[in-house]
Amino acid sequence: MTRAPRTPDAGAAPPSEAGLLSLSDVDEKTLSELVRRSVEFDRDQRPAARPLAGRAVGILFTATSTRTRTAFTVAALRLGGTPIAYGPADLQLATGESLADTGRILGLMLDALVVRTAGPLAEMRRLARGAGRPVVNAMAAEEHPTQAVCDIATLVRHFGSLPGLSFLYVGEGNNTAAALARGLALVPGVRATFATPPGYGLPPALLAEAARAAGARGTVIEEVHDMERLPADVNAVYTTRWQTTGTSKADPAWRERFRPFYVDEALMGRYPGAVFMHDLPAHRGDEVAGAVLDGERSLAWAQARMKLSSAMAVLEHVVEDDA
Repeated sequence: MTRAPRTPDAGAAPPSEAGLLSLSDVDEKTLSELVRRSVEFDRDQRPAARPLAGRAVGILFTATSTRTRTAFTVAALRLGGTPIAYGPADLQLATGESLADTGRILGLMLDALVVRTAGPLAEMRRLARGAGRPVVNAMAAEEHPTQAVCDIATLVRHFGSLPGLSFLYVGEGNNTAAALARGLALVPGVRATFATPPGYGLPPALLAEAARAAGARGTVIEEVHDMERLPADVNAVYTTRWQTTGTSKADPAWRERFRPFYVDEALMGRYPGAVFMHDLPAHRGDEVAGAVLDGERSLAWAQARMKLSSAMAVLEHVVEDDA
């Protein structure tokens, strides 16, 4: 694939943002293709094609990460690219350079940039506009879109197809839950219930947006705050750790609010045919019992493996879009 050479004009406005920043920017066809390629890459993680050959991919993580950082680094290598890692204090952002200026410089040298931050998505969008190169949101405060791509691909890998699937998320309406709500809203024929503690639910505007998108596809996105109001039948139960990466809770009694949302053998016993999912890292005894996480019905480790293949699918997609 041949690309035109860059001829940056110092006086010109930078190009518009590209990449994958939010699943609100993605249509049903694009998500379906990302999921399909994720499953394909999971079956063959060493493909012959090298769509990133000769390309440099920045990996800028200002928040901790094990799976996502490793996945995107290895994904760039497996697709023929060269990853360049940056830590939280490595760039001149640490000395006060603006996001727009930093993005512009990185855009002159890199072919794509993968970013994780505990900050707001708006900051990542400013960086992307400055770069004018594909930027991938590997987690921001509001949303974790690549995790949802991974999770939906894991469901497809396990179930084959998703129409008729009943999905139950249990826990905080955090950035993973937000991405799942937006992602599952684009999958026809699914029922997704988010059981969240009072005061710790999905943002109302996001929930309404996801419900509208879902309605056009015969999908249901709903939220409950009472564990007695769960669906009668569920195919997959999902949870995340109660302390989301990079966050803290102001309420000193927050654990009491979360305690009823513990995923244990009793809850899984209500759904004997359901699989269990967790984005990891997990705190056994907090959000999930060890017997559930490590049990025969757990897909958590398959999800972890799928992080790599979904990272490959995302990088392939954003680089092809930028060709």
